[in-house]
Amino acid sequence: MAKKSGFETALKQLEDAVTQLESGELSLEQSLKVFSTGVEQADACRKSLQDVELQVEQLLKQADGSFTREAFLDED
Repeated sequence: MAKKSGFETALKQLEDAVTQLESGELSLEQSLKVFSTGVEQADACRKSLQDVELQVEQLLKQADGSFTREAFLDED
């Protein structure tokens, strides 16, 4: 549950950073600080998603009962 909470927290902070930057009301220095925080949160989200992707790959089960590792396919 910690990963979900961490991901959701990072995603919320990233969304907040985007909202602040899009508002156009921040000074240049404030914008740079918020942008930097947003980049850190995006990296945290990406890492969480990669960890989950690896778990999915490792848990795919073969028909004969053995486990196999397969690539996680992006459905986009």
